[in-house]
Amino acid sequence: MKLKIKMRQRPAKRNAAWSKIAGMTLIELILACAILAILSSAAVPLARMTVQRQRESELRRTLREMRSAIDRYKDDADKNLIRTEVGSENYPPDLQTLVDGVAVSIPANAPAGISAAALATASAGNATTAAGASAPSFSASDVPNKVRYLRKIPIDPMTGKADWGMRAVQDAPDSDSWSGHNVFDVYTQSTATAIDGTQYKDW
Repeated sequence: MKLKIKMRQRPAKRNAAWSKIAGMTLIELILACAILAILSSAAVPLARMTVQRQRESELRRTLREMRSAIDRYKDDADKNLIRTEVGSENYPPDLQTLVDGVAVSIPANAPAGISAAALATASAGNATTAAGASAPSFSASDVPNKVRYLRKIPIDPMTGKADWGMRAVQDAPDSDSWSGHNVFDVYTQSTATAIDGTQYKDW
């Protein structure tokens, strides 16, 4: 009879020991989850900040690329290589014109046999592209019939759309509406605030 009682007590002691071990494992699991949650909460803002910095860098690069294209169009128009509308101040009528390209007229004193695009390239001298590389030199047979200043209208990294705010020479410097006469400057239509506290639309 005593043997039977001992046999019944052994499983009870074993179950109690397993319960203690299981309880300790559960506490450790809760602590591990709490530590992971704390680390995750600290990593999320850092990741968001990194993404925002990348977008800001992309916005600056894109604005520089478009403004450079506008300036190159203006320079060629000032040299009477591009026919512009009266009142445009030799700025492009819209951004799509920079993508579609324009025909460049050849002055009467230009060398014989030279194409319009070759003349525009030669007149640019040491002009640089948006990436900062020197503009390549072409012969009359190598150049296209039109001069294109942009490959495409870039996407705004802040809005995700190729919808840029534009200002004409006739518009006020802080104007948010485009009069439509020409494109003197471009800006993002995002109303968000940058990391440095400035407004993206003021860049």
